[in-house]
Amino acid sequence: MPLTLAIVGRPNVGKSRLFNRLAGRAAAIVHDTPGVTRDRQALDADFAGLSLTLIDTAGFEEAESGSLAQRMTSQTVAAIAEAGALLFVIDARAGVTTGDEIIAQALHKSGKPVILLANKCEGRTQPLDDVYALGFGEPIRISAEHNLGMDEVADALAPLAPASQAEPAEDEDQGFEEADGDESPEEGALDEGTPEEGAEVRYLDRPLRLALVGRPNVGKSSLFNQLLGEERSLTGPEAGLTRDAVTAPWMVGDRQVLLHDTAGLRKKARVAGETLEEMSVASTLEAIRFADCVIVMIDATQPFEKQDLTIADRIAREGRAIVFAVNKWDLLENKAGAISRMREKLDRLLPQVAGAPLVATSARTGEGLDRLVPAIMEADRAWNTRVGTATLNRFLEAALTRHAPPAISGRRVRIRYMTQRKARPPSFTLFGNQLDGLPEDYLRYLQNGLRENFDLKGTPLRFNLRNSKNPYDPKR
Repeated sequence: MPLTLAIVGRPNVGKSRLFNRLAGRAAAIVHDTPGVTRDRQALDADFAGLSLTLIDTAGFEEAESGSLAQRMTSQTVAAIAEAGALLFVIDARAGVTTGDEIIAQALHKSGKPVILLANKCEGRTQPLDDVYALGFGEPIRISAEHNLGMDEVADALAPLAPASQAEPAEDEDQGFEEADGDESPEEGALDEGTPEEGAEVRYLDRPLRLALVGRPNVGKSSLFNQLLGEERSLTGPEAGLTRDAVTAPWMVGDRQVLLHDTAGLRKKARVAGETLEEMSVASTLEAIRFADCVIVMIDATQPFEKQDLTIADRIAREGRAIVFAVNKWDLLENKAGAISRMREKLDRLLPQVAGAPLVATSARTGEGLDRLVPAIMEADRAWNTRVGTATLNRFLEAALTRHAPPAISGRRVRIRYMTQRKARPPSFTLFGNQLDGLPEDYLRYLQNGLRENFDLKGTPLRFNLRNSKNPYDPKR
């Protein structure tokens, strides 16, 4: 088991920068504005050959009960209770403050091993005599920004943390996939071979990566907490509480899930020039790229606004499975027929994800969660489905018989056969003549047929068109 290590300290002492340094990547947003980190964020890391579960925390400070600062501090207190050891970070430039002394008292009461780090020590040589009053002995001088003192941190952690047994990580598909459906290295390698008959599901040997995405203040963090069964993310009436994408493990039966809470996605024009908010948006987009399946949160009282459609389209273009959670259902006054109307609107405005699950929920009361979880599993199943070549071509023959492709410049388009070249998302190749002239509505007809025949709802479908070589073409 890795050592769970919480990084604690006052706001703006460099905790998130240290978190990123130990993690070996930019996992947390770093900005000069105090209080950027609000939720506790955890991830597994291999630091200097040591196996760690790192927890980045919000600033620890005394505040009025019920205030945002007090709720942030509660998250830090929870991280301290969860941790096996603590990194206590102070600002060497500011020296020991009253806030540091308050934190030190709480850490002494915890009874956990504490390693004191004096950050921002680049170029500083004078003694730090005042730190001894904190009761943790000689601090380790570091600069998380300039990677100074990390060897000493590793030496201090070595007696507490087990050696890492991590194997070299395989490349993962986290890049943006264009609509032509180019294969990623991971998916191409794992999906080689096509079943001859029927359809089958091949899951990757790792947890399902599930992200919660939507406009600000639609209830993402509340749903995140409901699914986990604990107050893992900050919630409240303030819009934009979540800034970093927060990850937590979750079990659905015997299926492991990594659940990601994300910052709300606002219109580009409202974010432009706001550096901190731009970083939050970038964190959310990275969570989408990281995900296998995305829950798009919709406000039932203001459903399918333009920004909702933009978000869903972005997820579909990334090739991720998608489930729509219509939240705040308990606040909707006229519920009769509302879901049917929303379903019709969804399929009309977002034909690229037609039939995707649409579930009425209330993150406040827990209503609808019993329907949401199966919908997630179904969308994930569809995303991982492969259909045999023989079965596909029987479907294609029937589809062509019902509705033949249109003629282009007097010549009929001929589709000869079809294969599925990969899953995640299901991607198909059509072979024939003049396929570049196939209109979009005909491809949509084939997509809808595939969804219905092979139960591929909740996932984008992609086509790659391959024209047969003309044996009489002198350029051949």
